[in-house]
Amino acid sequence: MQILNILIMAILVYVLVWMQKSYKSFTSRVFIGLGLGIVFGVSMQVFYGQGSDVIASTLQWTNIIGSGYVSLLKMIVIPLIMVSIASSVINAEESENSSIAKMSTTIIGILLVTCGIAALISIFTSLAFNLSAEGLISGAKEAARMSYLEGKAGAVSNTSSLIAQIVGIIPSNPFKAMTGAGNNATIGVVIFAALVGVATRGIKKNNKKAFELIQDATNAAQAVVLKLVQMVLALTPYGVLALMTKVSASSNFVEISRLGNFVVATYVALGLMFGVHLLMIMLCGVSPVIFLKKAWTVLTFAFTSRTSVGTIPMNIDCQTKKLGVPNSIASMSAGIGATVGQNGCGGVYPAMLAVMIATATGIDVMEPVFFIKLIIVVVIASLGGAGIGGGATIAALIVLPIMGLPIELVGLLIAIEPILDQGRTALNVSGAMVTGIVTAKLSGTLDKDIYNANEGETVLNKE
Repeated sequence: MQILNILIMAILVYVLVWMQKSYKSFTSRVFIGLGLGIVFGVSMQVFYGQGSDVIASTLQWTNIIGSGYVSLLKMIVIPLIMVSIASSVINAEESENSSIAKMSTTIIGILLVTCGIAALISIFTSLAFNLSAEGLISGAKEAARMSYLEGKAGAVSNTSSLIAQIVGIIPSNPFKAMTGAGNNATIGVVIFAALVGVATRGIKKNNKKAFELIQDATNAAQAVVLKLVQMVLALTPYGVLALMTKVSASSNFVEISRLGNFVVATYVALGLMFGVHLLMIMLCGVSPVIFLKKAWTVLTFAFTSRTSVGTIPMNIDCQTKKLGVPNSIASMSAGIGATVGQNGCGGVYPAMLAVMIATATGIDVMEPVFFIKLIIVVVIASLGGAGIGGGATIAALIVLPIMGLPIELVGLLIAIEPILDQGRTALNVSGAMVTGIVTAKLSGTLDKDIYNANEGETVLNKE
């Protein structure tokens, strides 16, 4: 049976190859791959049963495509961020160069503010759905309440992990960050690349020859990396097919149904926050409908892959070529947005868990001290998120102890983590893209001609 399943996957891949040779649009092929993956994965669950050895062995082979594609994307993330940001700073006009610090501050500020809004929405959504961890976390209400009180007593020591999270954003070893090691590798490379660009500009007056040499080398490196990105992104339909097959075939629908109220509440909160993103786009004077049409492929991949970092190349490509965002802003918003102020993983999830547990322990969530502290802690804890699948769990494990709440619920939700993480990751990436648009609008560099152009229509970017 395993051989039959592999043969079916090979046929599905051939269908996508045939569509490409027939000059079907890239977006169409991505969505066909998504649909085929869902049908194939669900069909395997129906025929073999959830958790079947046949499914497990089949996914080991199909994962060669899915995991291989994600690995290729992660492979080009660090080089892309490094050359894009360094090149943007080095090639910037003097007036633009002076605003680099302002631009990065604006991007981080928008991400953190939207993360706080996401937490606020999650709190009220949790209360509206009457979410509570009572009966899910071990022990009676009194025991949980005692855990809360003990947690408050030890909150100072728990804060050390939060401080370490903030300090860890600064790369002590940029070469280690370039290997992708650690949760803060991406933001570390962003900072280092920007500093390299600023330092390179600093030698322009005294050593113009060296400056021009570095500038030419950086531009050449960027051209090579962008071509590499183009080659990898062409494989997206196949990656989406394999990734969606894995999700559909391995999801535990029984566990999802048992915690259905929490799943529904999570997606309602994610949907409301996505609405905030569209409102922000409207306030920038551009169409949210156009944003949806042009960003949908990127958000679809983020949903299926569950990796904000892996989506960075597609994010930058979409912002610069389709949404009219300058490369310097797009590179920073995509890179920083993959680790800082993630609206889904850093905002929605930990706030929702905190409300569920607090309600079970008899704590008044609307008590001003608890309410305000929760939002502040969630925002600060969102600095330097992992940017990969499971990053929300890390955020929750930082927020809950600082709030003096037990963490048992985090482990219990692992069973439905994939279905939740898909929506959260898509919201993370949406937040990064919207941040790029808003930052470009505020700086007066948003190219509305590119933004409003039809798909496939060529418009020269002004940068």
